[in-house]
Amino acid sequence: MIRRADNRLSDEDRVLWSLVARTAMPLKGKAAVEAPQIAPELKAPVPEPSRVQAAPSAPKPKPRHPLHPMDEPTLDKLAKGRLPIEGRVDLHGMTQDEAYSLLYSFLNRAHAGGIRYVLVITGKGSSSGGDGVLRRAVPAWLATPAFRVLVSSHEHAARKHGGAGAIYVRLRRTRP
Repeated sequence: MIRRADNRLSDEDRVLWSLVARTAMPLKGKAAVEAPQIAPELKAPVPEPSRVQAAPSAPKPKPRHPLHPMDEPTLDKLAKGRLPIEGRVDLHGMTQDEAYSLLYSFLNRAHAGGIRYVLVITGKGSSSGGDGVLRRAVPAWLATPAFRVLVSSHEHAARKHGGAGAIYVRLRRTRP
């Protein structure tokens, strides 16, 4: 937990506290306190696609910050521990809104701090018999304009770092 001078919780701590508060049982003889729902304040608005089709001869605009695939030597170095993973965030058991807010604030702070490589743990989500919701959603989020300004590339993690239940994320370099 990060202590601040004004004693307010960070966004990550607020999401975590919300998860804990909802699972806590009140003491005997005490009334349960309702945990407030956390609104995803950090969720950047994503414009809806236009219903008007562009003319066939019009060139498609290039994305402003395209995602590039992570190269094999970098993946090997991350997997073998020769390239440090400087941050980790675990999204297990969160709703999509909570996970989105936490991931966005985490990546913003990591990018501002000059961190290059982080590990995002989504979990495999196979308990319900299908693919995990966050396992599918996080790569899609990372490709949205809100995240593209922060993220350079992402790839599934090596087995020792969580395999299909985790993602290596390379953040863009900060401009001096």
